Amino acid sequence: MKKLFRTIVIASLTIIIGFTSTQAFAGNKDRAGQAGANELLVNPWAASSGWGNAGMACIKGVDAMWSNVAGISFVNTMDLNFSYTNWLAGSGTTVVSFGMLARVSESVVAGLSVMSMSFGEIDRTDTEHPDGGIGTYKPSLMNINIAVAKSFSNSIHGGFVLKIISESIADMTGTGVAIDAGIQYVTGITDNIHFGIALKNIGPTIKYHGDGLAMQVNLSWMQSSLTVVNRADEFELPTQLNIAAAYDFNFDNASRLTLAANFNSNAFSKDQFIFGVEGSFRDILMLRGGYTYEAGLLKNIEDADCTNVYKGLSLGASVQAPLSKEKGVKVCLDYAYRNTKHWKGTHSVGARIIF
Repeated sequence: MKKLFRTIVIASLTIIIGFTSTQAFAGNKDRAGQAGANELLVNPWAASSGWGNAGMACIKGVDAMWSNVAGISFVNTMDLNFSYTNWLAGSGTTVVSFGMLARVSESVVAGLSVMSMSFGEIDRTDTEHPDGGIGTYKPSLMNINIAVAKSFSNSIHGGFVLKIISESIADMTGTGVAIDAGIQYVTGITDNIHFGIALKNIGPTIKYHGDGLAMQVNLSWMQSSLTVVNRADEFELPTQLNIAAAYDFNFDNASRLTLAANFNSNAFSKDQFIFGVEGSFRDILMLRGGYTYEAGLLKNIEDADCTNVYKGLSLGASVQAPLSKEKGVKVCLDYAYRNTKHWKGTHSVGARIIF
């Protein structure tokens, strides 16, 4: 059974990566802006976003369900995570996430997470009321993730995530599904060398439907009106491939310094190079920093070559303390900041309980 599951994971990743390398990831500059469901690219978790998602090769816990699902296989018994993000502070956009992991067997871990993105109330307009005054509406974006990962050995870990995507307003919805797959490989004398591959957001196209696509039309030669339904076009998902590596410098008293790098290949936007560093002091205080670079990032936001509102810098910190030394229960508080060219940055706070 172990060999079968391992073969399925490795074969699936090889086929999917080979296909997307020649299809989805070819000429991504020409396809920029053509994908939908871009909330799938927003990291809702405070700990991993503190160093710019550089740690795809060594990520562990609930954060791994978004980053590299193979990392959930390191959970001992159970892991709970809650995170709140003020996305592009001043824009009125918030992200709330909750996730949990549980070990279901000696080598298998399963998990569930929910992410909800809200934009507040937006004025409703139409052709007769372009300035509003006819009420408001609230867009809602939600992703439900169901994950499973397996440790094939002390070195090889792999898993999958099934994503259920929902985007809606009062009279129109769009739903879809996607799959993530990831592998982590750990080696070195003290398991301090990490490699990871994560393929994200593979799935069929999504199409909106609902009464919001219909409108009443009055014809001059008819006394009654007609209902005209506009056809909504399908859109693809923002497929992404990550190839990452990390190296741990382990010190006495459970202290550590980790250097990490991640190459992020996007099917519908520019490729990115991410570098990060994380320091842990006695497994109590963790400090993180990261930098994300893409072509045109250093130019002014009004320049046509600059297509990212982020400046590239990410900073984060965590404080961890034992809740029960006998049972090994820990509680952890996280904070992350991502610098932006407009607004006041993106701020994330989170709380974790590790069993």
